[in-house]
Amino acid sequence: MTRLAPPDRTDVLAMLATFGERSPGAVQDALGSLELTWLIAEFEQRFDIELELSDERFETIRTVDDATEVLRAAVLAAGPATTEAAADTRPAADSTRPAGAARP
Repeated sequence: MTRLAPPDRTDVLAMLATFGERSPGAVQDALGSLELTWLIAEFEQRFDIELELSDERFETIRTVDDATEVLRAAVLAAGPATTEAAADTRPAADSTRPAGAARP
């Protein structure tokens, strides 16, 4: 599984639009704390990333642009996601090396 691309303003507006079942154009730029809390939960579920925001950082997110900046940074900091099977990128065992020998 590859991680989704970092969200842009349009993506954040689309996520916010599902809160209250409205169109993205009806989303106001200023965010209330309930709307922001919902957006963070939606983001964490959609991107499989847990945001750990201090109360002080949470309070600085007041607009759609503020939220977009924080959410994009979280995706970029998380890096690409992989499935468990693809997570192990080591080469297959080398039959010429004794068992337990260190890899080069």
